[in-house]
Amino acid sequence: MSNWEKRFSLAGRVALVTGATKGIGLETCKVLADAGADIAAVGRDAAGLKEVEAAVAAAGRKCLTISADMASTSDPVMAAERALKEFGTIDILVNNAGVALIDMLVDATVDDWDKTMAVNLRAPFLVARTVVPAMIRQKRGKIINISSQAGVVGLEAHGAYAASKGGLNMLTKVMTVEWAKHNIQINSVCPTVILTPMGEQVWGDPAKGDPMKAKIPAARFGKPVEVADMVLFLASSASDLVNGQDILIDGGYTAV
Repeated sequence: MSNWEKRFSLAGRVALVTGATKGIGLETCKVLADAGADIAAVGRDAAGLKEVEAAVAAAGRKCLTISADMASTSDPVMAAERALKEFGTIDILVNNAGVALIDMLVDATVDDWDKTMAVNLRAPFLVARTVVPAMIRQKRGKIINISSQAGVVGLEAHGAYAASKGGLNMLTKVMTVEWAKHNIQINSVCPTVILTPMGEQVWGDPAKGDPMKAKIPAARFGKPVEVADMVLFLASSASDLVNGQDILIDGGYTAV
């Protein structure tokens, strides 16, 4: 194995991925397993969990599947504890589970607001604080929070979503302030529209999607693997000096 391959290798590592059954989460499980990591995959969709398990097994890695609802106060902790019990530690945490309940602020419901905050912001906090003591003990860890460009710039009809992702970016920074001294790197990945099932649902109509593409200098939306590859970099030793950052994968959207 060449030196660059060693820097990006995850051999001997364990990754916990939430929202693992589709889109960015599924692709992240595949990419991290391909790099050598065993996977604890968390999601609600039974068929999707079987797909993740098969994909990780095809890469020759172990996969633990955990059914959990990130909107609850107990399931995020339960999922993290199950993964810790199975593997003994978690080297890499990818907080990917998310919801986008889109509505103008004057029409948004309290229930949608609360669910968005529970899944997009509270769950990452609960999972991270459950797994971080093991990272502290081993003096090593990676936490990657999947945020959004909507956590950096305002976007119409995304009030609750943007607020949750902006909060996640700040949570990332506080995690860094508290945990970086233990050789734990925590970063946010902030993609533009990614053509996941959720992305298709919100932006698939050309009447809505085409004007958004026109604001992106690259003139296209992203693919899940493009986010998963950034996660691989942040999960590997190649990124050991990168900490507390909001890393935009936006085709240049925020450059203009």
